[in-house]
Amino acid sequence: MNWKLTEDRPIWIQLVEQLTMLIVSGIYESGSAVPAVRTLATEAGVNPNTMQRALAELENRKLVETRRTAGRIVTEDLSLILSIRKELAYQRTAEFFTSMHALGYTEEQTRELLAAWNKKEESV
Repeated sequence: MNWKLTEDRPIWIQLVEQLTMLIVSGIYESGSAVPAVRTLATEAGVNPNTMQRALAELENRKLVETRRTAGRIVTEDLSLILSIRKELAYQRTAEFFTSMHALGYTEEQTRELLAAWNKKEESV
């Protein structure tokens, strides 16, 4: 995993976001084991306590659960995963339209650009 951490926001929040992306994108599959705290912390270059805090937040959000014999696993609740995935997609779409508006495009012009881009991609 290529962890991208910045200094402008708390590290544990960024870890939660990136771990959430690993889950909703299917890299960490439903029902699969989550790597150990120390392994993840070493990969990300963070303190294990910081990674533990991020994983605890994922447990609060029900994306990860702890099982006595298996350690932490990704939730098997596919509807939850899909719901979060869709919410993230809506957020990214809103950010995109906001960026396009900042460039001076109307919503209609942005949709036209997307349609033209989609046609171009289909012909490739």
